[in-house]
Amino acid sequence: MIKIKFVLLTTLLFSALCFFCASKSQANTAIPIPIGVQLWSVRDTLKNDFDGTLQALANMGFTGVEFAGHFGNYDNNPSALKKRLTELGLVATSAHIGFDDITSSKAANTFLFYKTLGIEVLIVPWDKRAWDTQKVPELVAQLNEAHQLAKRFDMQIGYHNHEKEFNDYQGETFWDYIAQNTPADFPLQLDVGWVNYAGKSPIDYVKKYAGRTYSTHIKIRTHEGDRLSPIIGENNYPWHRLIQTMQKYGATQWLILEQEEYPKGLSSLQSVARSKANLDNILADKYVNK
Repeated sequence: MIKIKFVLLTTLLFSALCFFCASKSQANTAIPIPIGVQLWSVRDTLKNDFDGTLQALANMGFTGVEFAGHFGNYDNNPSALKKRLTELGLVATSAHIGFDDITSSKAANTFLFYKTLGIEVLIVPWDKRAWDTQKVPELVAQLNEAHQLAKRFDMQIGYHNHEKEFNDYQGETFWDYIAQNTPADFPLQLDVGWVNYAGKSPIDYVKKYAGRTYSTHIKIRTHEGDRLSPIIGENNYPWHRLIQTMQKYGATQWLILEQEEYPKGLSSLQSVARSKANLDNILADKYVNK
């Protein structure tokens, strides 16, 4: 009888230990960040065949699409466009938008259009005042004003970088100035390709502005004459480390693949497909916090 009780007790302790280890293992396993695509990547085919291009992107396994001003035959019908996306298993992650559309009399209609499409974050993708020592305070003031207006629609305004935002300014960079003079809930869309192009570390900026990297543009941006491939996964870049950093510090909701350069012999869609397949392999292999 004592032997039987001992065996039962040992079995129970072993089972409990296995459950604890399994739970701990699950806790250490990162939840995958969904992958979207910036539609600027395929702007040529999008203009010629909007629905067909969306279908092709869905077939590649993308979860979402980020708009950049092209809506095909849906220019005045965001409800129909949202329905089409749903049919394809896609969602609208966000949109790049011109500053005039959110700071003029058109602002309310703009917010309603994107709200109907299911978008909650609108990104200002470029503004030359962002690296102008005299005008960057003006830009930041307008970003803050637009961000507060967006909140009335339960939306947010964010900003996306190019390389010049990482020029020196006031002992840091213009990007630092923008980040430090906008509220904590102001999304920073970090374009990894342009940060690397500027000679800076994307990982450092994700950590520095923790919780604010709503999404990133996953991209390789090449310098003229170098031998880098613009295809994700072909340059031994430590994507897994960057993505783990975004998981841990960035509160990142989306990885947005953007393809701005296309290898000779590959179309825009073929280039996107190759980068997407490589990114899938990277995530499958490295999606565990260690």
